[in-house]
Formats: sequence, C-alpha cells, structure tokens
Amino acid sequence: MANGESARLAVLIDADNASAKVVKELLEEVAKYGTASVKRAYGDWTTPNLAGWKAYLHKHAIQPMQQFAYTQGKNSTDSAFIIDAMDLLYAGTVDGFCLVSSDSDFTRLATRLREAGKVVYGLGERKAPEAFIAACDKFVFFEVLRTEPGVGDAPAVRDIPELRELLTPAVKETVRDNGWARLAAVGSYIGKNHTSFDPRNYGFSKLSDLVRAQQYLEVSEAPDASGFVHLLVRLKV
Repeated sequence: MANGESARLAVLIDADNASAKVVKELLEEVAKYGTASVKRAYGDWTTPNLAGWKAYLHKHAIQPMQQFAYTQGKNSTDSAFIIDAMDLLYAGTVDGFCLVSSDSDFTRLATRLREAGKVVYGLGERKAPEAFIAACDKFVFFEVLRTEPGVGDAPAVRDIPELRELLTPAVKETVRDNGWARLAAVGSYIGKNHTSFDPRNYGFSKLSDLVRAQQYLEVSEAPDASGFVHLLVRLKV
C-alpha cells in the first residue's frame, strides 16, 4: 500500500450472527480504518429470519452471499465465509479484514489472517468469546456503535478489566525519563494488550477525555519543535 493510500478492507458479515440495525454505524466505524473495497453478507437468504437485512443490503451496496443450510444444525454459512476470506487473502487484493460476527468459529480465521500479515478488525456483540476478541488486532462492540458517547452515560461493561488496572501499568511501562508518558504511547500499549479497549466502552469519545476524568492521573500538554502539541500523562504522587 503506497503512502497516503487508504487501506483496502474486506468487510465480511455473518448475517446469521449480526443485526442489520447496526449496519450504518458499522460501516462508519470501518471507514475510520480504511476503504471497504469488499462488502459481503453471508446467510441463507431464502429463510425468513434474514428478511430484515434485505433493505440494508441494497442501501449500503453489500453483496448477499447465498449459502443454503444443507443439514439441520450445521452452519454452512461459516464455511462459505471462511473460504471466501482465504480466497481474498491469496488474491492479495485487500490489506485487511473486518470480520463481523460474535461467533467463536472465526477465531482461527482471524489468527490465520494475521499470520499472513493482514490487519484484522472484529465487530460483534459483547457476548463474543474472549478468544475471538483476542485474535483480532482490534475488536469493537456493537453496543458501543449504538450509543452516543458522553460522560456519565457509559454502557454496561462486561468482562472488561477495571479501567484503573488498564491505565496504571500502561503509564508505568511507557513513562519517559522526564517522568511523563505520551498519551499516544499509552493508548498503543493498551491496544496491543487489550484488543477490545475503546474509550467509548466507558462513555468517552476520546482517550484524552477519558484520562482527564481519572483523579489518579495528571495530564499536561507539550509542544514539539514543529509546534505539534503532545498530550502527556503521569500517575499522581
């Protein structure tokens, strides 16, 4: 990918395991990371339970991928999803993948795509298995996409470590000789160790707003030689 070019992303949706009501917000989230050059939704479109998806498919130019359920109790959709993902990987036409599901069956797929050097974003419900969440470079919860962030109205958080337990070691590990840690480095450290970390989980739209609200942290600003202002953070004594 040349400098200045947006990453080409394949958005693959497990329609059996995702709600159509979040599609608009989902694609807006994907746009933060690159261009959705491939948009496909997998399911048995002859069944009534996917009827609610049809209007969204046309509106957002998502290609429906038909997969009949050949045997009751067996999910043929997952197999078609995985095969297409591997075809796209070997074709070399995309830089990364957005796997939209809360299904543990895609854990190994996410791992395999990352082994091949592709960035993998997961999007699903909070019920998504921890293994699938950890297998992605970043995982975004549908519940966050449906919520307008703002201090004091954080959505209910389940199975996410306490905020102080995340921030404190991140600051300690990234602190510089002057006693301050750059906020960008703190965020990067947390993101590498907790792929589902997102300030919106706690009701804040940005990490800077979140750390400013923590009484045990001190935040400062420091311009560099070019005039760019870096946010710095440290633990209060």
